[in-house]
Amino acid sequence: MATADASRRVVLGRILGAHGVRGWLKIVSYTDPADNLLQHPSWMLRSGSAPGLAYQVDEAQFDGRWLRVRLQGIEDRDAAERLRGMEIEVARAQLPKLPARQHYREDLIGLQVRTQTGLLLGRVSHFVEAPSAALMVVRGAAQADAASLHEASERWIPAAPPYLVRVDLERGEIVVDWTEEI
Repeated sequence: MATADASRRVVLGRILGAHGVRGWLKIVSYTDPADNLLQHPSWMLRSGSAPGLAYQVDEAQFDGRWLRVRLQGIEDRDAAERLRGMEIEVARAQLPKLPARQHYREDLIGLQVRTQTGLLLGRVSHFVEAPSAALMVVRGAAQADAASLHEASERWIPAAPPYLVRVDLERGEIVVDWTEEI
């Protein structure tokens, strides 16, 4: 019997838009290296809470930064443009086990984020791509303590050393080296 975890999907990229007039797509990959996304020939495309659309990768190219992909059934620019902004998901069971101290982004969403001094900043909402590293978007709830009152806010924290100090999946917590300026 398959576990619920085995049926989960993990977001590995996003469609930026059409590339050319023959149905090719420009893709941003969240894998490292970026062309590892092409190891998965079956993709589920999803936007928001709508049901996903299953596609097979027909052809692909990588220019060192972006992937250019043609999916089966997407034959022209109009069809490709309708997929703009969709996230690319693959079945969790298809992903390799990661080495120690590495995590899939999907596993970090919803975890509490604290500073090294214990200040609760909020929870990981999602990630945003940046040139040097992905950024964790941490949305915080108001927290009152003896020293100050921290209003509900949003922080964009690099998801890489030296800012990302520790991930503890068992405790549901991420510790960051982050100074709050009040």
